[in-house]
Amino acid sequence: MSEEYIKVISSGPLHGEVSVAGAKNAVLVSMAATLLADGESILTNVPISSDVRYMAILLQCLGAEVALDEERKLVTVDTRSVCCFTVNPDVMKKMRASVLVMGPLLARFSQAKLVFPGGCSIGARPINYHLKNFKKMGVEIHYVDEVLHAKTKKLQSCRIALEYPSVGATENILMAAVLTEGTTTIVNAALEPEVLDLIEALQCMGARIVICPAAIIQITGVTSLKPMNHSVIPDRLEAGSLLLAGAVTGGDVFVTNARAYDMDIFLMKLQEMGHKIEVGLNGNGVRIKATQLPEAVSFKTGPYPGFPTDLQSPMMVAQCLATGTCEIHETVFENRFLHVRELQKMGAQIKCISGSGLACSGGICSGGACSVGDCSVGDCDKVQVTGVEALYGTNVIATDIRASCALVLAGMAAKGKTVMTGVDHWRRGYDKLEEKLVGLGAQLQIETGYKMSRCFGQEIALKE
Repeated sequence: MSEEYIKVISSGPLHGEVSVAGAKNAVLVSMAATLLADGESILTNVPISSDVRYMAILLQCLGAEVALDEERKLVTVDTRSVCCFTVNPDVMKKMRASVLVMGPLLARFSQAKLVFPGGCSIGARPINYHLKNFKKMGVEIHYVDEVLHAKTKKLQSCRIALEYPSVGATENILMAAVLTEGTTTIVNAALEPEVLDLIEALQCMGARIVICPAAIIQITGVTSLKPMNHSVIPDRLEAGSLLLAGAVTGGDVFVTNARAYDMDIFLMKLQEMGHKIEVGLNGNGVRIKATQLPEAVSFKTGPYPGFPTDLQSPMMVAQCLATGTCEIHETVFENRFLHVRELQKMGAQIKCISGSGLACSGGICSGGACSVGDCSVGDCDKVQVTGVEALYGTNVIATDIRASCALVLAGMAAKGKTVMTGVDHWRRGYDKLEEKLVGLGAQLQIETGYKMSRCFGQEIALKE
């Protein structure tokens, strides 16, 4: 794990071409899905991030043989020796995506033992959507000393309606259902590009999955699956961040393998700010030519195809430097404004807007505006941003993956020097994004390092 800092110097306009890595949020679930078949699966276009390493270690702890090829961006997972259904608590607490092995383990062993997952401090993100729908599939769930034990005699197909189109719950149910006799239907399913990428990977393994109108997924169980050979989709979130790097520095950046059809609302908002967006043939490749007079635009995060919550904090940086005032409404994670205090240190003018009578240190906000510094950011789901002429470099702390990106972008646009700690979040989310930014003209330096995780008291070295 990285324990260093990123130093960012005020950068001029970024220019050039750049490609993005495979999607972190797609590769992690595909790695979990390899547990559904015996044999060697190969994933290509893999981002070599810390989260990918943690998932590799998790699979090793279950008995799989895992090899990472950093140069070729490839991971090989051989599941023929998998014999364990207990997930290592230490690795489980490193990342949210660790819960995604629950569905495959239930399908393979009819049971799973795990603790609650860790990850970024952006909200409670309970796994109740996962658990209560596994119960509908015939799974009994018990807790012993904070360990969750899920067990079933036989998974049962059924019709499942999600109260909220949770990506993780949709993926977990999908992976459990592909080997469950009968037809399982998920109503109000998440249909993010990363979910569709998982469906494509499962179909390559022999799964029978159909997507129906009105966000419905139907899964007809099969008796067995074969190993996958799958290329992970490009990371739309990294692509959006690189386009925003061009926007906040007034540059001209072409992301060669960005898929525009995964980013419609985000690109629309950039155009509303005044930036020129050019899209390549068949939606492949996106270029931004930044306006020198950006206008503030309001936006609200939501499930796909809405504005992605993972681009909310980087997009906020662009609003901090735009002309006018806008509102940003976060509807997905309740603690996703923790970066606001850090941006305020840099001179950003941001106020928390409470529309639900939320308590703050001064009493009850009762629909008015209060300084985020005086109000519990976790209670705030909407902020008002008024653009300033300039941000100023200072020492800041990243509290999650996307906040780390936002603060680096702010540092590139700010006057002076910015020093950001919390580099472990940056490493979890991105595969050498700092090198791509430097290649476009950014001035930043990073010290990298990785501590080996321990599994049941033993250090496990990944084969390279």
